[in-house]
Formats: sequence, structure tokens, C-alpha cells
Amino acid sequence: MLFCISALNTPAQKYVGGDISMLTKYEDAGVIYKDKDGNIVQPLTFFKEQGLNAMRVRLFVDPSLDNDKAVCQDLDYVKALGKRIKDQGMTFMLDFHYSDTWADPGKQWTPNAWKSLSNEALGTQLYEYTKDCLQQLKAASATPDFIQTGNEISYGMLWGVKGTSANRCYTNSPDANWNRFFNLLKKAGQACREECPNAKIIIHSERTPKTAVLTDYFDRMKNAGIDYDIIGLSYYPDYHGSLETLETALTTLENKNYGKDIWIVETGYSYAWHIGTDFDYSATYPLTEEGQRQFTADLVTKLNNHDSVKGLFWWWPEDNGNKSVTDSWWNAALYNHNTGQPYAAFYELKNFANGSAGIGHIHGDMMEEGAWYSIDGRRLTGKPAAKGLYIHQGKKVVIR
Repeated sequence: MLFCISALNTPAQKYVGGDISMLTKYEDAGVIYKDKDGNIVQPLTFFKEQGLNAMRVRLFVDPSLDNDKAVCQDLDYVKALGKRIKDQGMTFMLDFHYSDTWADPGKQWTPNAWKSLSNEALGTQLYEYTKDCLQQLKAASATPDFIQTGNEISYGMLWGVKGTSANRCYTNSPDANWNRFFNLLKKAGQACREECPNAKIIIHSERTPKTAVLTDYFDRMKNAGIDYDIIGLSYYPDYHGSLETLETALTTLENKNYGKDIWIVETGYSYAWHIGTDFDYSATYPLTEEGQRQFTADLVTKLNNHDSVKGLFWWWPEDNGNKSVTDSWWNAALYNHNTGQPYAAFYELKNFANGSAGIGHIHGDMMEEGAWYSIDGRRLTGKPAAKGLYIHQGKKVVIR
């Protein structure tokens, strides 16, 4: 049975995936990935088959200076994993940490090799480092499609040596702190535009529950003329509150009319134990596999109600039962540590992209007359026999 449900429109591409920065380490350790039926799979191929179309990888300046096993992503590591992502036909998001270790709102320490530089020299170094990394990634066939110039830089970045309190950017911080931060962002952005002109630049904040702080931050970005394309947010309920809190943040940013898409570049919810202590959502979403699945389904539904939201990335979904790879479990992974099989939440992620991601890059006048297309934009060899949603004659068609 054929049932035409709508004329084809061309909404903007949507991206769904995860930060899989540890995947290589798991594979090197012999960790086995399976599907829900227990069949062994190749992870990246499997991720794509399940509707994921984009992956994120972090990059540290000199991770050898950190003892954390999860801080291992130097440029050679990222080039190899980035190439695999691109070879799989996925888009690649590069997350510059601009640090030798984890960079987050409370830890934005300048790399050891740069710590003695003046502000002016630091800006030059940042530009040259960003440019060199991108040149090497391009040469390795791992050109990023999206670039974060800093990770969770809510209060600035490259503060100085560990423990210093200068150079932080709060709403009441001196203008000099903000001007220093913006000059660094401009240097990083300049290198991105020169080396990867087709890539989109993401500015990443995690002040999701603090809308006044969030809008002050992006107001300052606008007033300073920062060149970027996407507002990136972190959203972990244990740290950031309910889905209603996220809704408020999204609506507030949309009403400001910054002219930017919004992405959730990090999210996660536990299947067993809390990952943070600021907010307890377990009465609504129990800390079980089903609770994690229901949270993910409701998050996807919420995000799909916002036309401005074009990206959703789960953080560290590939964590998979080998403690020798890291120092501790990530209790919001999407893999069962005992079986190597995906949790049910994994299969909910694709619903963020369904219905718009695949056809966003295809215009009606690009389609061959009479041809059939999958919802992700692939031309089929003929009329499909399997049930599902397809594109035919410029319209969405359900085959039942």
C-alpha cells in the first residue's frame, strides 16, 4: 500500500551521534561490540546503520602530561579516528580542548608549553597551533566538518597555570578578561576559516540552566563580533536540571534571535547510578535501562519541537566494560558493560534525525524523475519492497 503524506520540503540537515573519543582505546584493548541480538559488529559501521550520522572527537595539546587514561587524544590519535569517521561517510566534529588535560568550566588551564607566553604571544601560538592541526588533519583525509574552538568555555579559556584565578570571564569580570578571551577566540576562528572554510564553528557553553548568564555570554559574543555558526550546549540532567529547564534555555536563546543553530553537543543520562548530584531526576526517569531509554526518547521529542536545534550528541556512548582502558566507569554509557550490547536508549537517538536529516541536502529539482529515495537521501535501484518511509516524485511516501 502506498500513502502519500506530504510534499517534500527541504529542512536543514540534522546531525545525531556521539563523542566517541575513546573508541580506539577500547578496540585496541580487544573490547567486543555487539548488536541487540548479540551479533558482533564493527562499531562505526553499526553506528551508521542505526541512523547516526556524525561523531565528535576531542583533541588535547599534550595529553602525555596527564595520568588520566581517558586523556590520550593527541593529534596522531585524532587524525586516525577522524579519518575512519570520514571514511564511514559520517561528518566529523573536532573538539579543541586547548589544554593538556580536561577543559571544562572549572578547568581551563593553559598547556604547559604555552604557560609563559604573553597574551599577544599566546594568541599567535593559538592561531598557529589551530592552523597546523587542521592542515595535518586535512592531509590525513580527516578534514573536520564542525570545529569547537574550546570545550565548555563558559568562563573563558587558557586561564594560565593550574590554580590561578586570573583571566576568568564571569558576568561581573573586568573588561580586560573578556577582551583577552575574545582575542583568543578570534585567533582560533581565523585559523579555522583559513584552513577549513566549509567547516562550521561551534562556541560551547554549559550554562544551560542559567539563562541570564547564557544570554549575557552570547550577547557579548555578538557585540564583540565573534565569528561562529553554532551555539553548542551541554545538557546533563544530573547537573543541569529537568527537560523543562532545557526548554527554557532553548526558547530563551531562540527569542534572542542570534541567527545561530543550536546543538546539544554533550548529553547523557545514567542507567544505574547518578553521574552528578545537582539534580535528581530518578523519580521521573528511574536509573535503569528503561529509565535511560525513556529520558532519551523524551529528550529527542523535546528537541524535535525546536526548529533551531540541529544537533544532538551523546557523550562517551562507546564506554564498554573494560576498566583497564579507563580509571572508572562512565555510568551513562549506551553499552552494557557485561554483555557488550547496546542499551535501549541507543536506538532512540536516530529519531532525532528521522524525517529531516537525510533529505535536508536534496532539493526536488535534484531528484531523478520516477526514482525512489531512502529517507537519508540514497537513490534506490527501484521501488522498495520493504515497509517504511521513502521519497518519490518529490513527496514522502509510506509503504505498508
